[in-house]
Amino acid sequence: MEFLVSRTFYARGQTGQQLLLGAYSAMNRQIAKGKIQMFSRHEMVELVKVDGKARGIIARNLITGELERHSAHAVVIASGGYGNVFFLSTNAMGSNTTAAWKIHRNGAFFANPCYTQIHPTCIPRSGEHQSKLTLMSESLRNDGRIWVPKNLEDAEKIRSKTIKPTELKEEDRDYYLERRYPAFGNLVPRDVASRAAKERCDAGYGVNSTGEAVYLDFSAAIERYGKEKALVSGIKQPSVEKIIELGEEVVEQKYGNLFQMYEKIVAENPYKTPMMIYPAVHYTMGGVWVDYNLMTTIPGCYCIGEANFSDHGANRLGASALMQGLADGYFVLPYTIGDFLANDIRTGPISTDLKEFEIAEKNVSDTIDKLMSIKGDKPVDYFHKRLGKVMWEFAGMARNKEGLEHAISEIKTIRKEFWENVRIPGDKDEMNTELEKAGRVADFLELGELFAKDGLERSESRGRTF
Repeated sequence: MEFLVSRTFYARGQTGQQLLLGAYSAMNRQIAKGKIQMFSRHEMVELVKVDGKARGIIARNLITGELERHSAHAVVIASGGYGNVFFLSTNAMGSNTTAAWKIHRNGAFFANPCYTQIHPTCIPRSGEHQSKLTLMSESLRNDGRIWVPKNLEDAEKIRSKTIKPTELKEEDRDYYLERRYPAFGNLVPRDVASRAAKERCDAGYGVNSTGEAVYLDFSAAIERYGKEKALVSGIKQPSVEKIIELGEEVVEQKYGNLFQMYEKIVAENPYKTPMMIYPAVHYTMGGVWVDYNLMTTIPGCYCIGEANFSDHGANRLGASALMQGLADGYFVLPYTIGDFLANDIRTGPISTDLKEFEIAEKNVSDTIDKLMSIKGDKPVDYFHKRLGKVMWEFAGMARNKEGLEHAISEIKTIRKEFWENVRIPGDKDEMNTELEKAGRVADFLELGELFAKDGLERSESRGRTF
């Protein structure tokens, strides 16, 4: 007897969103039961250790600016990845490395920081003032054909909107993946597709205003599906218009939600005009080192999900992200943390009046005062963008010794300028989003150097993975 079993389950192009909604719902259920106390609009800014064990955190109230002490018998970091070290990524704007980096600076080992997934099918940036990128499902490459103009002159005409992509003749299009990899075509692995797209754009063949986009064209799929549906439906000699209509119906059934999202963001109909895509940072496989119990090298400090380095190794696919999100939080930590707490719960409540809490809070306060006192003339994003460009060009998709050494030198320069010339308006004792960002960028500027050093230490090709 044979059974067909799905390797994993996906929710079309919204798997991650559905996973988040499930997690939020489960958490809210426990909040309603009184088992969880929620501190919204707070940020963890320091770990507190007592006798070498994690015993609490210092948090900043993002509304009032007040620093708060929270004690515990154990601390769990579940703060996601650090892809925003590149400035532009598919991550939410609030995603940062601060929580993970604070425990690293307190003694938690970091592992494989340079292991970062680049996703080849993202909506390209539209200009210098964009803050994040949007992921499109990899499933689109099942039917879309990737191309750029064959001639630099045509690429320039498309960028300047002198001609439309649909006006370019078939013989003037370079289906470069099909040309380079005829056995796989547009279904080459992610790393190959990503590097090839960047190479074509760096050579001047990019098709949007920034020059950082290639086309993902569904016209051939629409025509093929239209003819197949007409044949199955018994329509004899269908018109071109009817074939396109039928084909678009099939494509809509498969990718409708993705096409709708693309049209809302780009303001172009991808059924009629080729979709534009470009690689983007998506997921980090490196992170805080943990053992099989998900404990860091700090006793009592745990790290779960994308914030830790485990499970993925040098590879990361949708199924492993689902696995880690479920396994760490549902199957592993609830059981392993109990073993630690069994010996420590007897201590009773941990007082926040201990000198360790006082010292940790003073360290945070001193750092905030230092940031506020600089009074430079450059905003926080100026330094974050500079860091991101260095990371993308020299420590991102393709690396070499010379580039990584240049990145390390540049990051040190940016960090020095940041601490001498950043300007944070407003006051520390109020809602101050620039102060929030400044703390996070300060951490990114340290992580970025470690990231590049890790890449430099790896002479094997898998130092860059997807």
